[in-house]
Amino acid sequence: MRAETLKGHLDGLLLAALEDGPRHGYAVKEALRDSTQGRIDLPTGTVYPALHRLERAGLIAGSWSVVDGRRRRTYELTARGREALNSERAGWRDFASAVSAALGPWPATS
Repeated sequence: MRAETLKGHLDGLLLAALEDGPRHGYAVKEALRDSTQGRIDLPTGTVYPALHRLERAGLIAGSWSVVDGRRRRTYELTARGREALNSERAGWRDFASAVSAALGPWPATS
């Protein structure tokens, strides 16, 4: 799935990938890919700028560590981030319900 398709939903997806606990940037990307059975596999050039933006907004907090001699930035949800994730979920449910209603019933398959 292309990043452009996810416009407007990327923040919620990244926040959800951090819901289970802190992750470094690449692990956030992997968690999103794994949770969608590979259907959403974003380039790092999309994920990292979005993580930096979420951090500046106070929705996630980052900290540096050294793992195997390499510096690594780990991110975790803040209280504001959890509130934003809950809001994103509610908004998505409303949106999905409205689109489903507009598209009408699914055709029968045989």
